[in-house]
Amino acid sequence: MHRPDDETHPPAFADQAVPPPAAALDERTRAILDFEREAWRLQVAKQRAIRERFGFSPTRYHQLLHRAIDRPEALAYDPMLVRRLRRLRDERRRRRVAGRLGVQV
Repeated sequence: MHRPDDETHPPAFADQAVPPPAAALDERTRAILDFEREAWRLQVAKQRAIRERFGFSPTRYHQLLHRAIDRPEALAYDPMLVRRLRRLRDERRRRRVAGRLGVQV
């Protein structure tokens, strides 16, 4: 059955924001995600490779990495990597909080 107001009221899902394409990620963010994807293959310590490749500290690298994996563009760029990194971050966070509360995980 066709209702007269169908044309004026699009389906509810039509309003939902579509994540921007992965191209919306800046070059540094893509480089960080690419590096993290391949980090297990490194022949040198990861901290050293971070300093050599990006020119900043491992602490800054991880700040940028964690900021990046929260972006929908990063999820579009490499879904498996971003989901894995989010899962690992959440597990570490749960263990850290549990340790502060004296709870066994």
